[in-house]
Amino acid sequence: MSQYRPSPFANITPVVKNLLIINFIFYLAEWVLQGHFDMLGTFSAFYFDSPLFRPWQIITYMFMHASKDPMHIIGNMFGLFMFGPMLEYTMGSKRFFNFYFLTGIGALLLQLGIQALELHSITGHFTLGDFQPHDIATALKLEAIYGPILGASGAIFGILAGFALLFPNVEMMMIMIPFPVKAKYFVGFYFLYELYDGISRSGDNIAHFAHVGGAIVGFILIKIWGLRGPRQFY
Repeated sequence: MSQYRPSPFANITPVVKNLLIINFIFYLAEWVLQGHFDMLGTFSAFYFDSPLFRPWQIITYMFMHASKDPMHIIGNMFGLFMFGPMLEYTMGSKRFFNFYFLTGIGALLLQLGIQALELHSITGHFTLGDFQPHDIATALKLEAIYGPILGASGAIFGILAGFALLFPNVEMMMIMIPFPVKAKYFVGFYFLYELYDGISRSGDNIAHFAHVGGAIVGFILIKIWGLRGPRQFY
C-alpha cells in the first residue's frame, strides 16, 4: 500500500507562494546575469539624489538580496513562509498583498528619511551637490548613504508586527532561546533590538531603520483596518 505524504508547501497561501517564487527568481537571475546586466544597480533602492535612483526601485528592492550571502534571502523567505500564510488566511489575499507592499515601501521611506538626516548633518543639505569629504570616516558615511538598499526584511518585519498583533499569545520556539516565548514578547524585544542597533550605529551594513519602519507601518495598518485575530489560538 502506497503512503501519501503531503508536501509542506501544499497548503501555502497564493500570495505568499508567488512572493517566494518571485524572490527566488530574482536571486537566481542575479547569478545568471552576472557580467551581462547590472541587477543590483537597476533594481535595488538608492538615495533619491543618487544617479542610480529609479522610481520603480521602491518596489523592486524588496525582491533583491545579497547574492554573496545566501542567508539573506533564506532568512527573509523563511520568515515569509512561517508567518505570512497565517496573516493571509486572516486578512484575505488582496489585503495581505497590499499589506506586504505597503510595509515594504514604508520601511524604505523611513530608511531613506534617516539617511537624509545623516546627509544633512554632514553637508548641511539633503543633497550631496559638490561636497567633497575631507577624511576617510566622512567618505565611508557618504558611501553608506548612497549605497544600495535591498531585501524583503522591511516587509517581513511588517508581517512579524502583524502576527504579534493578531496572534499575540502564540508560543514560538526559536533556536537561540531554549524555551517558548509568546509572539508579542518576541516581536516586541526584536523591534527594540533593531531600534537600538539603528540608533547606536552598530557599524554593520544592515538597514535597521528599514526593519523598524516595516514594523511600524504593519502595526498602523492592522489598527487602521481594525483587524483582529481569533480570541483563542493554540
